[in-house]
Amino acid sequence: MITGASRGIGRATALRLASQGADIVLNYVRNEEAAKKTANEIQAHGVAVTLFQANVGEESESKALTEHAIKEFGGIDILVHAAAMGAFKPAHKLRANQWDLSLDINAKAFLLLAQGVIESMAKRGGGSMIALSSLGSRQFIPNYGAIGISKAALEALVRSLAVELAPKKIRVNAVSGGLVKTDAIQFFPEHEKFEKEVLERTPAGRIAEPDDLARIVAFLASSDSAWITGQTIVADGGLSLI
Repeated sequence: MITGASRGIGRATALRLASQGADIVLNYVRNEEAAKKTANEIQAHGVAVTLFQANVGEESESKALTEHAIKEFGGIDILVHAAAMGAFKPAHKLRANQWDLSLDINAKAFLLLAQGVIESMAKRGGGSMIALSSLGSRQFIPNYGAIGISKAALEALVRSLAVELAPKKIRVNAVSGGLVKTDAIQFFPEHEKFEKEVLERTPAGRIAEPDDLARIVAFLASSDSAWITGQTIVADGGLSLI
C-alpha cells in the first residue's frame, strides 16, 4: 500500500515494487488521470493494482483506505507513506492551518496508516513500514519550515513504532533524500535558483531522480534489510556532508 503513488517518489516506488512482483494498492488524493496512468504501468508488470482516492490525513479516509486494501488483497505486507504536503514559507510566517496541514499529512497520516495495518501485518508474520522524509527534518532549509518540522516529527514516530512493533516482526524505517526531481520543486520560491544551488553543493554532481529513492525503499521493504529498523536512511548524493 503506497500513499501519494500517482506521481513522484510514490509512483517510482510503486513501479519499482511492482517490477519485483508486488501487488499494489495505489492511493492518490486529487489527480485521478495520473493515478490511472500509473496503474496501467503497474499492470504491465503482470501484477494486480487497485486505486483508492483518500486524504490520508483524515482519520475516516485513512481507515477506509486500509480497510479497502486488506479486503482487496487479504492483507498488507508493505506500507509506504510517500504522500506529502505543506506551505513553502518561513516558519515564523506560517498560519495555524498551514501548520496543521503539514503535520496531518506528513506525520499523523503515517500513524493512522500504521495503526490500520498492524494487525494484518502481524497475522501474516510481519511486514515493513517505510516513510519518506527529507533533509529539512534535521537542518535548516529556507522556506521549508512547516514541512521540515513535520518530517522531524515523522522520524521520531518511526523510531517509536520500530521499537513497539519489533515483537510483531514489523520493521519501521524512513528514507530521507535531498532535492528530488518531482513536481514539488516548482513550489519552492525561486526554485530555479534553489535547484542550481543544490546541484552545485551535491558531491554526486546531480539532482536525485525519484527512482533513486524508490530503490532504497524497495531495499527496506525486502528481506535483505531484515536487521534494519528504526532508522532514517539518508540518500542525498552527499549533499548533507557539505
